[in-house]
Amino acid sequence: MLDRIKHYTSHCANLGLNPVPQSYVNGAFVDGTGQPITLEDPYTRTVLATYNDCGAEIANTACVASEEAQKSWMTDFTAAGRGVVMQKIATIVEERLEILAQLETAVSGKPIRDCRVEVSKVAEIFRYYAGYADKLHGEVIPVPSGHLNYTLREPLGVIFQITPWNAPVFTAAWQIAPAIACGNGVVLKPSELTPSTSLALGAICVEAGVPAGLVNILAGLGPTAGEAAIAHDAVRKVVFVGSPATGRIVATSSGKALKPVVLELGGKSANIVFEDADLEAACRGAQAAIFATAGQSCVAGSRLLVQASIKDKFLRMVADGMKQLAVGDPLSEDTEIGPISNRRQFDHVTSMIGKAADDGATVIASDDAFGDALVVPPTILADLPPSSDAAQNEIFGPVVTALTFEDEADAVRIANSTDFGLAGAVWTNNVSLAHRMAAKVRAGTFWVNGYKAIHVSTPFGGSRSSGFGRSSGMDVLMEYTEPKSVWVETSEVPRVAFGYAPSE
Repeated sequence: MLDRIKHYTSHCANLGLNPVPQSYVNGAFVDGTGQPITLEDPYTRTVLATYNDCGAEIANTACVASEEAQKSWMTDFTAAGRGVVMQKIATIVEERLEILAQLETAVSGKPIRDCRVEVSKVAEIFRYYAGYADKLHGEVIPVPSGHLNYTLREPLGVIFQITPWNAPVFTAAWQIAPAIACGNGVVLKPSELTPSTSLALGAICVEAGVPAGLVNILAGLGPTAGEAAIAHDAVRKVVFVGSPATGRIVATSSGKALKPVVLELGGKSANIVFEDADLEAACRGAQAAIFATAGQSCVAGSRLLVQASIKDKFLRMVADGMKQLAVGDPLSEDTEIGPISNRRQFDHVTSMIGKAADDGATVIASDDAFGDALVVPPTILADLPPSSDAAQNEIFGPVVTALTFEDEADAVRIANSTDFGLAGAVWTNNVSLAHRMAAKVRAGTFWVNGYKAIHVSTPFGGSRSSGFGRSSGMDVLMEYTEPKSVWVETSEVPRVAFGYAPSE
């Protein structure tokens, strides 16, 4: 078996990183001094490194550095010049794609072939928003007073962003790129369990030409570094990607500091299969929806709603197909499903399966043994009611709860029966039915005869316990800027208010 520590260390060295993670602040790497944090390879359980939480002091330093660099980003660079720098970031990422992907796999446990795709998306994200850097402008408004009134779209200042462990480098780019394209500075705190590729991306930004300090990466914990950054005066907005439970904590802290937030939280998305669907395509889609990335995706199709008339046949198809998926070492080129990313999540997933079994679920899964690896084989939980814990709450693993519906109205009722509103899908050959389902199911993203098609150019986000705000497309440009209304007096006789006519 490949020496995991040597593999991890060599890729860190190739990216200019210390194998013992440090924060990246004001263009330099700095050691933390707080409590120790352990990085573990989730497949072999090898300890890759132990580092110290950066703490509040380094977080505060990062906020100050970002505030100063943001001024330079807006005054020393033209809008087009900012776009050129962002294009260079994309080019460097493409040149180091394989190294970044290998490092991502080492720390997250995601299969290498998936990591290569996600790193390529990082470059695409920066290229997409580079094109918007010089296209952010206001408008002229024909106000009734006759003034010349125009608006400017201005950056907010410093944005504090918190990203999760399930897709570290992808979510880092998803947040950083639009923020700096709009002229903001960034302080980003990745999950303390997977900081490495985010640190590499921060250093690449400076290498490409952004001012040192514009993009800072904190290697640390939420209660220390995160809370300090939220409270800092320089931070004007907070963006969080993660669980609903932590999202509530972030929103509360941000509210106390009177700062707006964008929350991209969890989901319990309904993947709905009608009896008239192409069942082979729907079966492949159902497997991809929940088993890809070991189900560690906020939009995973974790509730499979199957029309009663085809339930037995369709579940047999899904079960037969999932048992053919290659599960194992994420560094293997053949692996389709790797381990759960960390021990805490592994315990949560296995606990949810056990509870569902106790509640009467039929558990369909392979009996393969994986030793100490944090691997959960693809699993179907059948014969549970829609109100069950497994059907209502996020499992975040390769586990799907199979539910049965009778007709269209029943499918909509079950689909909307959770407190989430992130994604959903329908499989049917009835075009009218497909459009009706897209309109009726509560979801920020909805697919017809497909699943998981996501692109940086289209808005992404949810409602209720799935969060609020949008984190991509043109919509996110509104999240990262604010309008300024400018009034220019054009009359020879000054007007000070609507309807006011000064006496001669």
